[in-house]
Parts: sequence; C-alpha cells; structure tokens
Amino acid sequence: MYGEYLRVTPDELARSIADPVWGRQLADSVIEAEFVEEPAEPRNYGTDKSWHGLQYLLQRAGFPLDIVTGEQSFVEKLENWDELEGSEVDWGAGPPGYLTPEQVKLAAELLARTPFEKLIEGVEPAELIREHIYPQVWDRPGQLEELGHHYDYLPAYFAAAARAGDAVICWIA
Repeated sequence: MYGEYLRVTPDELARSIADPVWGRQLADSVIEAEFVEEPAEPRNYGTDKSWHGLQYLLQRAGFPLDIVTGEQSFVEKLENWDELEGSEVDWGAGPPGYLTPEQVKLAAELLARTPFEKLIEGVEPAELIREHIYPQVWDRPGQLEELGHHYDYLPAYFAAAARAGDAVICWIA
C-alpha cells in the first residue's frame, strides 16, 4: 500500500468528488505525465509505504490535520460510493480523502514549522512495532530515517499547493 497525493484546483476537486471515475483518470494522467517529465512543482507526490508511519508520527505530535488520508472523505459527499467501488473506479484501499484549499494552507504553515527531528523525538522503533504501524519493518536499521526522506518533501509540496490555491486529494493505493 502506498500513500498518494494529488494537487487539484477547487473545480477539479468538486468534479472528482461528483465523478470519482473522472478524478481517478485525472490522477492517472497527472502521474503518467509527471513520470515522463517531472515539473518543478509536481501535482503528484507519493510517500511509498511510509504513509502509516508518517500518519502515526503526526498524530503522536498533535498535528491538527490528517494530511495522510485527508480531513474529508469522498464517501461523505458521494452517497453511492459502495455502488461504484470495485467497478470503474479504483482508488486503491478505499475511497480517497481530501483537504480543502484552506486546510492545505494551514497544513503548509504547520509543516513549515515542524521539522522531522521534532516528530521522531523520543520515538523508538519498538513503539511503531507495538502500535502495528505498516509496514512492520521498524526493527531494521534506517527505517525511521526513511520516514524522514518522505516527510522532508511534504512542506514544499503543501507550500506549492497553498500558493496555487489548490486542494489536495489523498489516498492509499
């Protein structure tokens, strides 16, 4: 399972919620285009398997927003998600979530003030194992540092989204 982000305009977010098949097609086209040629400020970012560890560390530190799976879910806005799931729409491990442009701005401000070193202060690998944080690799050397590799990109990603007035769709693929 991999954590994914997609920066979208407010109009693209509204259309994606109303038509998650269209939203997934948009995500796929952005991911494909950025795989070929990475822009200076990408619309897509993936945290690989680090998503759960990042979510745990952020929650542990009292971060007020869920920037990993989103503050709102497509299901909250789309009553027929169960009918769509498993059909033409496949966002991965359940429906995506999202952050509004206002939430993205707040996330960008907070991430800019939250260095990774602060998140892992006092954290031992055994804690992540005990909490069943995916993937169960925390007893291997360098795994906490791998979380840092993915976290360190998030402040710039969210700052770019905030500057553009974008929302962010989040999902676990």
